[in-house]
Amino acid sequence: MTATADSVVPDRYRYAVVPHIMVGDAASAIDFYVRAFGAREDVRIDAPGGGVLHAEISVGRSVLMLGDSGGDGAPFAAPSALGGTSVALHVYVPDVDALAERAAAAGAEVLQPPTDMFHGDRTAVLRDPSGHVWIFLTHLEDLSADELRRRLPAG
Repeated sequence: MTATADSVVPDRYRYAVVPHIMVGDAASAIDFYVRAFGAREDVRIDAPGGGVLHAEISVGRSVLMLGDSGGDGAPFAAPSALGGTSVALHVYVPDVDALAERAAAAGAEVLQPPTDMFHGDRTAVLRDPSGHVWIFLTHLEDLSADELRRRLPAG
């Protein structure tokens, strides 16, 4: 059986909020996402003074908007300007092991290698060169709420 986006993304996550991230160099970030995550560039609008005003990429069926972080009074900042990020981007993929390997070779920092998790997904956590944290998952099994609670590691 060949995995498809419909078979690897649980129904609960099929229709999600579209994140819009800011980076220090959107053109370089897009290139990285293409090489590391197999992203497809769908839209790019160049800023009049240079750089990228707005872009959209797809990783599988997940859409991500991004652009260059502005200076002087811009309402958004890249993680590097904030000393980190409080947001993680979750994306379901057919083969998290292959994606993590490709991403590491492209320069992603592996924060957690692919691991079978109590919640029924094989999960890898990566940090991209712009400082954004990505959680890539391959769905392994559906769990009831009771089973999820039973498997929850003791804290």
